[in-house]
Amino acid sequence: MLRTRLKDYNVILASGSPRRQNFFKLLDLDFSIDVREVEEVYPDTLQGREITDYLAQLKASVFQDLDDKEILVTSDTIVWKDDVAIGKPKDREDAKRMLFELSGRSHEVFTSVCFTGKKFQKIVNDRTQVWFKSLTEAEIDYYLDAYQPYDKAGSYGIQDWLGYIAIDKLEGCFFNVMGLPTRLVYKTLIEIADQGL
Repeated sequence: MLRTRLKDYNVILASGSPRRQNFFKLLDLDFSIDVREVEEVYPDTLQGREITDYLAQLKASVFQDLDDKEILVTSDTIVWKDDVAIGKPKDREDAKRMLFELSGRSHEVFTSVCFTGKKFQKIVNDRTQVWFKSLTEAEIDYYLDAYQPYDKAGSYGIQDWLGYIAIDKLEGCFFNVMGLPTRLVYKTLIEIADQGL
């Protein structure tokens, strides 16, 4: 469906995340990957989805050479708990600290997706609330040793072992927690194609 609707466009995914790349394949999209370095720093006055909106836009700002029929897609995800953004861990010790903080409590996951063309920019975002059971130190150590989730916000992947054993419930989009609110990506790309942007 998307492949046909976007046949006149070149969709560029600016993400090195294997999960986001796989989502784009599963959405049946023709796309290319172009990842450019950007320092992910944001003003400390921003809160929740404002942070992910800002960073998704920031990642798009390094692309100044888009053609008329190119759609650049950039994205950012954070874990948000107690009014603090939890990003990717620096190392194993940092990851362990993060998981102890999430243990037995709830947190939010925000993802923003920025769609940029030569003459337009649209941002969508999503929020999911996640409740964790209380984790033992042995469970955390096993997870960190076996899965090494150091490239993931909050030091966990909902789609792997910890997600299977630790999540009591969630409210919102499961795929958002994995890093991409797929239904919003689909909807926005259809809108862009329909409007001929």
